Amino acid sequence: MTLQTNRVDQERAVETPRVAASDDSSAALAVEGLRKQFGSGADAVTAVEDVSFAVEPGSVVGLLGPNGAGKTTTIKSILGMVLPDEGAVRIHGIDVAANPRAAYAHIDAMLEGARNDYWRLTVRENLRYFATISGVDPDSIADRHDQLLEKLDLASKADEPVRSLSRGMKQKVSLASVLASEADVVFLDEPTLGLDVESSLTLRRELRRIVERRNLTVVVSSHDMDVIEDICDRVVIMNDGRVVADDTVENLLRNFDTRGYRITSPDFDESLLAEIGERFEVTDVERFDDRTRVEVATDSDGFYALAASLRRRDVTLDAVDTVEASLEDVFVEMTGGEER
Repeated sequence: MTLQTNRVDQERAVETPRVAASDDSSAALAVEGLRKQFGSGADAVTAVEDVSFAVEPGSVVGLLGPNGAGKTTTIKSILGMVLPDEGAVRIHGIDVAANPRAAYAHIDAMLEGARNDYWRLTVRENLRYFATISGVDPDSIADRHDQLLEKLDLASKADEPVRSLSRGMKQKVSLASVLASEADVVFLDEPTLGLDVESSLTLRRELRRIVERRNLTVVVSSHDMDVIEDICDRVVIMNDGRVVADDTVENLLRNFDTRGYRITSPDFDESLLAEIGERFEVTDVERFDDRTRVEVATDSDGFYALAASLRRRDVTLDAVDTVEASLEDVFVEMTGGEER
């Protein structure tokens, strides 16, 4: 297994919208009927209940869930850090319980951000060290290391100790040391944590490039919905220990109706805004030099009623735009996030 001792603690131990079931024998990762309970008797807590999903080779899947949803327990059960009470995990068809060494030889993981690396070593030494303990001659993949350092804007820091770097730089070193290995199934926990916008975009582009070039399989856990929507082919959403959604990002968004409308007009005075607010759910009001933009949460029937009302008032409409559902809207709807 290529998971380092400081990367992963060695503690081995609703109806769901889904994509078409894949043949688990061809899956890079297959999770079936996973269940884990902590404690016993009246104090028992079921963290994961009947969790099943499969990830095809060369795909990027987001594993999402609010705090307490069972996401972390699921990941740790897959990685061998937690021993599940029921269920099975297979990596490229290899049962991790029956043959853990062979199964985990395919896996690497970046957990808990920048704490994955040795801070006294330089950036390049970290990449070489983690390649070595995963059983790879670092000289044989030196070109890969150089490319990663260049693509992730780490080349100028290659010979500096990690402890001297900024938080964002340390995060990129953690990612580089994982992507530099020979693993073909990679888990990334909050990979953009601490990165500025430009660095985050760079990381997303490089990750997609590596996935396509190496047929890499990636499971990403993140609270940044923009990252998930940008890089993931599919999303698995968990809530209360169960999978509540498993589908492509495109399909999840398509299943949600238009969330509202933005209407821009020079005629929105205070009395008209008050009247609209009495009849509709106004979610935002923006004032410009000579016009006002109002965002209203409603369906198409509500919009037609609003438009008819504005027409009767001879209101001039400069622009009307729909407000489409975002992945964050889907997440909130699936997990009851607003109530939480």
